[in-house]
Amino acid sequence: MSTSTPPAVTTTVADRDPRLSNKDLVPLEDQHWGAYNIFAFWMSDVHSVGGYLTAGSLFALGLASWQVLVALVVGIVIVQLFCNLVAKPSQVTGVPYPVINRAIFGVKGANIPAIIRGSIAIAWYGVQTYLASQSLVIVMLKFWPSLAPLAVNGNGFLGLSALGYIAYAILWVAQGFVFWRGMEAIKRFVDWAGPAVYVVMVLLAIYLVSKAGWDHVSLNLSVGKTLDFGASIPVMLSAIALVVSYFSGPMLNFGDFSRYAKSFDKVKKGNFLGLPVNFLFFSLLTVITASATVPVFGELITDPIETVSRIDAPFATILGGLTFVTATVGINIVANFISPAFDFSHVNPQKISWRAGGMIAAVGSVLLTPWNWYSNPTAIQWSLGILGGLIGPLFGILIAGYFVISRQKVWVEEMYTMSPTGRYWFVNGFNPNAVWATIIAGVPSIASGLVPSLIGQAKWISDYSWFIGCGIGFVAFIALERARPRIVV
Repeated sequence: MSTSTPPAVTTTVADRDPRLSNKDLVPLEDQHWGAYNIFAFWMSDVHSVGGYLTAGSLFALGLASWQVLVALVVGIVIVQLFCNLVAKPSQVTGVPYPVINRAIFGVKGANIPAIIRGSIAIAWYGVQTYLASQSLVIVMLKFWPSLAPLAVNGNGFLGLSALGYIAYAILWVAQGFVFWRGMEAIKRFVDWAGPAVYVVMVLLAIYLVSKAGWDHVSLNLSVGKTLDFGASIPVMLSAIALVVSYFSGPMLNFGDFSRYAKSFDKVKKGNFLGLPVNFLFFSLLTVITASATVPVFGELITDPIETVSRIDAPFATILGGLTFVTATVGINIVANFISPAFDFSHVNPQKISWRAGGMIAAVGSVLLTPWNWYSNPTAIQWSLGILGGLIGPLFGILIAGYFVISRQKVWVEEMYTMSPTGRYWFVNGFNPNAVWATIIAGVPSIASGLVPSLIGQAKWISDYSWFIGCGIGFVAFIALERARPRIVV
């Protein structure tokens, strides 16, 4: 199986090395996802408490409403285009993100992007579970006020209250249950979760607008003076960069999902519906809902869980609260559970299955005690700041390797052999050009994210760290391959 007819390939399915393959990492034989499944994936990725807060925050930057909408559209279209690029190699070959990197980094070197992406996912898996659990705590206290003593951190352990542990455990087990049932169960969950959030959001918006009156609803959430046009340009650019950065994680390993699609056309259609169309509509709903909280509750509330907890009707509170918790669980599974499952399985395919890889991430997320880690800006800066700074370079290198250097040609079975004569063995299993490109792009990308905050100057540069890393990685890899070719087409 290949995307092009190669000269003299001797590797076959029967020659697959067990050190590089298991049933989860080999090419799919049944690619049956349609455009709706990709659309639903993005709905789950957008419809979370974090997505709600991110969309709402853009309207509070001092920009006019039309400028915010322009920034949203431009940012999400960039994400759409990049997702189409990263989706193609995995959809065509039927392999997940860490495997397709073997054609760029080498059959051993592909563990470099796999471990980096998997480590980031572990951290965010814990954080998202913690944030969702805190939302669940709010709902629980709404209906059982007597549990309030259990919500005091002093009555807990390692910085988290007893009730916090209970809520975290409930969501941890629920996510693990859905994941353990496999990709088809995850697909069914995602297909349901995204639309469910829309139903609740529309109902919530209708309820609040009817209480506030349409005349009291504004699309401008800025509390200060609106910036003039000249001053608004850099803010708009930062908003665009924020949108792209928010989706940088799932964008990098989107191949883990596009591999299941029937065709690349289905992927592109699903991305169009799930990104520009879906994100813009979701953002408008977010702003309308948040704006209506001012006349209804007397203050601006940007957390949807807190909004539904203020509603007097118990049924509405529990329905809305649990729906947003479900949405956050959805994004956690698709963005931070499936990715490390493939990544860690890739490190040792015979000892670590896809399910085992996911559970490694789940257990690791607890050991990090994310409730302590998330509240420590220094810890976040020096952990995710460094690891996150490598997402851009890894993206740029993959795109450069597949589209420019390999010219969209991949010999699939060659990615499953450890033979020194194999096409993707390179130098002891590593492509030194890819490794050096990661370093060359990674250093300025990490520096652009960390240094401005450390010195207290030029902090705007941090907004563009992903673009800096992606651009340098793209150019560096092409230059290195041109100077000393390792990938032979």
